[in-house]
Amino acid sequence: MTAAPLSRRQLAGYALGSVGTGIHSTVPGLLLLYFMTDALGVPAGVAGLVVALPKAWDALFNPTVGAASDREALRTGRRTRILLAGALALPVAFAAMFLSPLTGTGAAIWVAVTFVLASSAFALFQVPYVALPAEMSERPGERTRIMVWRIVCLTLGILVAGGLAPAVVALAGDGRRGYAVMGLVIAALLAATLLIPVLGARKIPARPGPEPLGLRAALRTARGNRAFFALLGAFVLQAAAVAIMLAAAPYTATYWLGGYGLTSVLFVCLVAPSAIAVPLWGRAAARWGRLRCLTAATALFALAAAALWPAAGDGAAHVAATLALCALLGTAYAALQVLPLSLLPDTVHADAARTGRLQSGAFTGLWTAGETAGLAAGPGLFSLALAAAGFVASTTDRPVAQTATARAGVLLGFSLVPALLMLASLPALHAYGRRRAAATATAVDPLVGELS
Repeated sequence: MTAAPLSRRQLAGYALGSVGTGIHSTVPGLLLLYFMTDALGVPAGVAGLVVALPKAWDALFNPTVGAASDREALRTGRRTRILLAGALALPVAFAAMFLSPLTGTGAAIWVAVTFVLASSAFALFQVPYVALPAEMSERPGERTRIMVWRIVCLTLGILVAGGLAPAVVALAGDGRRGYAVMGLVIAALLAATLLIPVLGARKIPARPGPEPLGLRAALRTARGNRAFFALLGAFVLQAAAVAIMLAAAPYTATYWLGGYGLTSVLFVCLVAPSAIAVPLWGRAAARWGRLRCLTAATALFALAAAALWPAAGDGAAHVAATLALCALLGTAYAALQVLPLSLLPDTVHADAARTGRLQSGAFTGLWTAGETAGLAAGPGLFSLALAAAGFVASTTDRPVAQTATARAGVLLGFSLVPALLMLASLPALHAYGRRRAAATATAVDPLVGELS
């Protein structure tokens, strides 16, 4: 760890890994549910379980990886080995998800198994990767800088994945062949981007604590960090809101805006503004405070999402209004990405002042487990809503006309439900601010220092 400012090369070397994490986080959430219901003939309820259950496994697996990462850090002084294992395994498992030779029940089993493998590989990379900023610098302002770089690259990965993946499917002929080609192309991008931070991580010394803690002991130690769990609760609700909107996007394009081909346009309008907004939110946070800006962005997202309910529909005017609201959502989404992650290392250092241990791996394991739970809940809830609304699964060569009720279920998942989840996260953000202030009043850690 260093107090000196990080160079642009160091920042870029770390942040480029987020291009890969953004790609992996986006494509399954955007296309996997639709791939199963509209290309493999898997019923919506079953497809939702396939998407949700592997993520539920992640919620258990990620804290285990966090504890293992801390043990590796103590033993070797680095977090490189687990990081490398994830970087090598994820591209292979990702490609396999979209190579199902089966349809119906067999396809559901194939996707479930390969998705579990891909999610586990992603955890091996993501957990130690998210732990690194707390060990790259001791200054909150510098860690916010790291997060700005990371979120810019994350946004780039999300934008590339969301814009490229549906386009590759269409160019390769749609259907199962199109998805297979897309899986291979995205896997190659993952391999190219995930290995870069592995090389940089060899130069980052780790400080996990005086002795390794097992998973249960690490969780007991973390339990007293009430500010962390309030922040995590808000982040989980926000992740679920974004995930359900992401899962609903291709359905909204197909059944409300005129065709599946608009999925890429819809997604680009949602994500592209965030690439510009990330540095602006960083400057705003430096002036008015990270928590204030995060609260404002959450409210903005909720209002824009609710406005999609009357805006969506057939015709150029409805499409233009929907795309404009998506651009506004993208502006708010940028803050929802960068600001919670800039606050996370502060809670880790505050806990170090309380316990004498800097357990970055344990806390990031819990964080990524919570994020995974939120990302799983989104598509899972959306698939259940589709099933309840009477949505009928189909294959590429046998499309099915959906009822008005099913179409309403699609739009509900794209607008009002995400808005309500965002509003539900506001009390947790308020609790985080209150608990952080209380902790600071009793013990001031010079590493936490800047409260904003």
